[in-house]
Amino acid sequence: MNQPLSYIHPNAIIGKDVVIEPFTAIYDDVEIGDNCWIGPNVTIFSGARIGKNNKIFPNASISAVPQDLKFAGEKTTTIIGDNNIIRESVTINRGTSALGYTKIGNNNLLMAYAHVAHDCVVGDNCILANGATLAGHIEVGDFAIIGGLSAIHQFTKIGSHVILMGGSLVDKDVPPYVKGAKFPLSYCGINSVGLSRRGYSQETINLIKEYYKIIFQSGLTYSKAFEELKKLPSTPELQEIINFVSKAERGLMKGYVNSSSEEI
Repeated sequence: MNQPLSYIHPNAIIGKDVVIEPFTAIYDDVEIGDNCWIGPNVTIFSGARIGKNNKIFPNASISAVPQDLKFAGEKTTTIIGDNNIIRESVTINRGTSALGYTKIGNNNLLMAYAHVAHDCVVGDNCILANGATLAGHIEVGDFAIIGGLSAIHQFTKIGSHVILMGGSLVDKDVPPYVKGAKFPLSYCGINSVGLSRRGYSQETINLIKEYYKIIFQSGLTYSKAFEELKKLPSTPELQEIINFVSKAERGLMKGYVNSSSEEI
């Protein structure tokens, strides 16, 4: 159902049972899947590829050109999966020639005023709380939770099942399964509550804790800790950690600074 006060370019492809509220603008070269709700005063620019069952709230801006002075008008896209909730005034910019697209997976919640810059890739089942800001070229793994008003430096990688404290300033890679807090951002144990809610056994959670004791609490350099991890019996979680650490081009977040914590 399209309101007469909305603008929809005649070349835009709109799926079945899509509701488009008044004062929304949808430009050329846009595709929107079935059963989406597009709230009032939303702007969806060229290059948007939006899946099914998404809800986009007022004043959101989707697929605007990148805030990158090197951008020269190349044809790029913004890819958004299914079942996402994009709240008020969220901004998602399309990619540059570096990657060609910005991508948001499925079942994510982007709270009000969150920003996803060009060439970012956000996985599935993530939460970006109010005002969380992703600079360009950032990768966020599945089930990550980024606290409100956090600022993530460009080219940083955030692992799966990570939870970051609100107001975090992140300029190093954050490996899977951990909690990050303090200034500068530091390891504060693993996200045991989140893992338990997602069906991880206590045995697996304990193993993950042991892996991170080697990385962050053994006194070893990261390179030596990495070699120790490779000697351990393989598990899917260990392999994910090893793969992440091996590709951590910006280096890892700091280790824990207070070993008296009961969480660890």
